Amino acid sequence: MNLNLRAAILSNVSGHNAEQLEATIDDALQKGEEKMLPGLGVFFEMLWKESDDQEKQEILDTLEQSLKQNQ
Repeated sequence: MNLNLRAAILSNVSGHNAEQLEATIDDALQKGEEKMLPGLGVFFEMLWKESDDQEKQEILDTLEQSLKQNQ
């Protein structure tokens, strides 16, 4: 079976507004289920591709700080 997970995830949220996307993200984080990780990964990929160099650095700084706090 040839499943394009990225396309399926994007299809599921196509047309969602910011509030709906936030609810989807919050739900995924609250449930903490492994099956939600690919969807969050697709969201991160989209964010990364649309970010300029300064925004990417801010994302990296935030991730670095979060990793330090969770050690």
